[in-house]
Amino acid sequence: MSTLVMKFGGTSVGMTTGLTQVLSIVLHEAERWDQLLLVVSALEGVTDALIEASHLAQLSNRRGYRRIAATLRTRHLALIEQLPLGPTERVSLQADVDRLLFDMLDLCQSLADRHGEKPNPEVIDSIIGTGERLSSRIVAALLRQNGLRGVAIDATDLIVTDNVYSNATPNLELTRERINELLAPMLERKIIPVITGFIASTVTGKPTTLGRGGSDYTASVLAVCTDAAEVWIWADVDGIMTSDPREVSDTQVIPLMSYDEAAELASFGARILHARMIGPLKRRRVPLRIRNVFKPQAAGTLVTAQPDNAAPSLKAVTSTRGLGLTAPHGGPIHQLAALVDETLFGVSGTHAGVTIAGQSSSHSFVCFVISTSAGSDALHNLQVALEERLPALPENDWTMMPVAVITVIGTRLDSLHSLTPGVLNALDGIRVLALAPGRSSLTLVVEPQRGEHTLRLLHQLILNSG
Repeated sequence: MSTLVMKFGGTSVGMTTGLTQVLSIVLHEAERWDQLLLVVSALEGVTDALIEASHLAQLSNRRGYRRIAATLRTRHLALIEQLPLGPTERVSLQADVDRLLFDMLDLCQSLADRHGEKPNPEVIDSIIGTGERLSSRIVAALLRQNGLRGVAIDATDLIVTDNVYSNATPNLELTRERINELLAPMLERKIIPVITGFIASTVTGKPTTLGRGGSDYTASVLAVCTDAAEVWIWADVDGIMTSDPREVSDTQVIPLMSYDEAAELASFGARILHARMIGPLKRRRVPLRIRNVFKPQAAGTLVTAQPDNAAPSLKAVTSTRGLGLTAPHGGPIHQLAALVDETLFGVSGTHAGVTIAGQSSSHSFVCFVISTSAGSDALHNLQVALEERLPALPENDWTMMPVAVITVIGTRLDSLHSLTPGVLNALDGIRVLALAPGRSSLTLVVEPQRGEHTLRLLHQLILNSG
């Protein structure tokens, strides 16, 4: 049986033009594959609104979170009104929206009632997962209206994780058991499950989430647990680009990437993929395609295993934020690294996935890369928290500064001996605070005000290398 997993992002499901494309794609692929699984994100911006609602609830700002719920209700009902649905489906959907938002308000109320106490993380994860529950029901109704057997499924019933709330890790063995029990019979009956991305639950059923952008991770987990032939991520760009088109104007589509290259790209700031989704696909060698939902005829980018004889090449450059710490001495940095990682997890629910360090006898520089999944305020919150905690270290003369982390991605870069000199020459005198070479990447740390210029210079280097 050939199985395809397709994930649709918030841009795809958040407006009628996008949903029209989703329907057209699903109708087409249903004829070509034995089994289809769909994963959907919340409408664009909804998760951010729900996170804000949970914060307001913790402050007992009832007017604030109720206003957010009312805005979300208006937005989803307006979308439903614009869709070509029959009266029965429309009324049922409207009732679903009201029920889910009433549940969300009840959860916010429970947080507000605990004002001054430590917030319950499972309640927060349940609140911020409401967006996917809403969108999955809309997509499933649209499929049913057009002759497909679409059913909305909450991933809390399928994906089993640890209890690291806001950034949980799936247990693939237990998840496969749940899928075989609950999902496999539906697939055999030609039902198309529309599964909530981003959300999951512990073994005991407590709600968790997989981190920002976690719907990609959901698709990856479902693919390996159903032995899918491929995973397709439908976005609003033509594939993985040579850089972020919002920051660089002359980007190009990369037709082919290895798993390692895609993982490096995601780890160092590319927003199109969740950093942790690549690992399961690589282990099971499941191909991944990134395609444009508004240009389904375009091939997009294929991510797959790299041939052993692949020639060294430059493919992309990306940018992300980091926190640099300097001190006028050398010596061990393990206590500093542990403190920063623990503090970052406390303020954002994520760990410092990559650390770059450079030392001499009289100077130390350490950069902690802040994942995009940590949220837009993670760097600021980390700095504020560390101001109180750094003085407790034995060596308490560390100075903090935000930095820009720029990473060149490519094939067998450790064999491209001219890369580092070429990169440094291209930077035209920009001060490099640290440099970290790897097999598939070369990372530079620069002052934040030089980050955008550095990104553009290195992107031009990549285009010229082709």
